[in-house]
Amino acid sequence: MKKQLQIIHGIHAVSANLEYDREHLQEVFRDKERRDQRLEKLVAALKQSDVVIHDVSRRELDKMAGSDNRHQGIVARVLVPPTLNEKDLDQLLDRLEHSPLLLILDGVTDPHNLGACLRTADACGVDAVITTRDKAVGLTATARKVSSGAAETVPFVQVTNLVRTLKDIQQRGIWIAGTAGEEATDLYATDLKGPMAIVMGAEGKGMRRLTREHCDLLVRIPMLGTVESLNVSVATAVCLYEALRQRRQVH
Repeated sequence: MKKQLQIIHGIHAVSANLEYDREHLQEVFRDKERRDQRLEKLVAALKQSDVVIHDVSRRELDKMAGSDNRHQGIVARVLVPPTLNEKDLDQLLDRLEHSPLLLILDGVTDPHNLGACLRTADACGVDAVITTRDKAVGLTATARKVSSGAAETVPFVQVTNLVRTLKDIQQRGIWIAGTAGEEATDLYATDLKGPMAIVMGAEGKGMRRLTREHCDLLVRIPMLGTVESLNVSVATAVCLYEALRQRRQVH
């Protein structure tokens, strides 16, 4: 499939593309009036790598960045590869030489949450983040910015039928742990050391019924205060770091 041009913005996002995917970094636009140490350091690195840089007005950058104008004075055009699909996921799992750890997002629609989940997934050694093509956010410019480079390092897979993907994963001997607030085992009493996929539900709604029914077990994060639930990106971090803690004890 043909690569597509996408706008990214923010110092972290542009820095990550320069470091991990320089060949697809097409051109950069910076605020001609803004001068700060972090931005100047990045611009110097871009120039050293022979990236074309255009000095433009803040208004032009706001227009390029769209509704999220927190671009920190820098916007870039990059060629992004097509999102991975079910076939790519199969090939990825076939190549793994260790016990897989997957993160499945069931209907997450906020790009900030997706970006934060990708960032935590990278930190915890997640092998792939899986979501649906429909009714879920993809790798938008905002998600890439919030991920602070993780969008370039963590395989991101969008599938057509999540239930079918869950069944395929289970056939590989990977256990699926869904997160739920009630009638579930305490996260810290759950064995997460083996081949594991952790499913996080959508903001406010949780997992869909069919997704829930195809999980091997349900886990809950202990909540001692008055709030009923955590933000999905925070809950993801809690679950993934518990999985990381347990898995490090094995090695």
